[in-house]
Amino acid sequence: MQPRRIVLLGSTGSIGTQAIDVVDGAPHLFEVVALSAGGGNLGLLARQAVHTGAAAVGIASGDARQLQDLIAEAARLAGRPDYRPEIIAGPDASARIAAVEADVVLNGITGSIGLAPTLAALKSGATLALANKESLIVGGALVKAAAREGQIVPVDSEHSAIAQCLRSGTAAEVEKLILTASGGPFRGRTREQLHDVSPQEALAHPTWDMGLMVTTNSATLVNKGLELIEAHLLFDVPLDRIDVVVHPQSVVHSMVQFIDGSVIAQASPPDMRLPIALGLGWPDRVAKAASPCDWSRATSWTFEPLDATAFPAVDLAKDAAKQGSTFPAVFNAANEEAVLAFHAGRIRFTDIVDTIDAVLSEHPGSSELTIESVLDAEDWARTRAHERLAVSSL
Repeated sequence: MQPRRIVLLGSTGSIGTQAIDVVDGAPHLFEVVALSAGGGNLGLLARQAVHTGAAAVGIASGDARQLQDLIAEAARLAGRPDYRPEIIAGPDASARIAAVEADVVLNGITGSIGLAPTLAALKSGATLALANKESLIVGGALVKAAAREGQIVPVDSEHSAIAQCLRSGTAAEVEKLILTASGGPFRGRTREQLHDVSPQEALAHPTWDMGLMVTTNSATLVNKGLELIEAHLLFDVPLDRIDVVVHPQSVVHSMVQFIDGSVIAQASPPDMRLPIALGLGWPDRVAKAASPCDWSRATSWTFEPLDATAFPAVDLAKDAAKQGSTFPAVFNAANEEAVLAFHAGRIRFTDIVDTIDAVLSEHPGSSELTIESVLDAEDWARTRAHERLAVSSL
């Protein structure tokens, strides 16, 4: 059997680097044929290109000639002086790389800029291993309409867990989806105690090592709100039948409750290589993708309800999803601007979600969901967020 041909979008990020680890561990199953990255770490991208032997390499920004030189040097050091991949540069590079002939496209880009690559991957006919939740959230019906049944495989640990649990019953037997949340670095604090936390504290996630945006979103629980919308779109379960429960140990990644009272949970030590491997190999499992729980040692798993007063982002996301149209895109865009303002020292931590709430309350919505209306709504949300943030700056 030939290895599956893999395209990695966002290869220099956390998801992309771990995906290469998965491929390295199962070269008989996977072969990387193309890579793309934003362009902020050309040295790493060059080394990845030589290491994987990808035929095409894309960068959204940066000097294509510099990347070419770095690849040539890395190839020389690796004893592969004849390696010369096609280099694609420009803001549409990831979308063009996503269209390369492949079996699986892993979209590990962060942010709504992943929408065009997501649509390009679906159009190509490849399986889309989706770690870029924002593209599904802001694209909504657009993405769903572009995908054939079963073409999208989730890579977020929570949604990968749900996909695994759903194999225990039929769609008609599902009563509820239960997303687990670690609670982030501020679990147990009141809203008043969150007012003056620092950017450094917000980045001190107790479980996962992620980038600035995703880690901050986990601290505000905006990330869990986005995941709730994603679960609704991926699995066609009504929003009111999706719950969030806090599970600090991050071992149970999510659960499905069935109509007979059974709850099926997926448990494993926190390691993104497991859902990445499932995304690349679905529906088959990849042997030794990650380490299992150690049942020879005593351990405790705890669960507690979400404090919606201290962390209102989940309810806010649910409301945005119920309104539909471009409201989820506005939620996401306003959050991204507020997060950057927080890390620039311009606003307080609690101002992040307050800004999202305020911008959503002013959004008129759109009568039609198109790529253009999504982009227009995001531009409007970023502008309106900037205006509000300028007024509320410290």
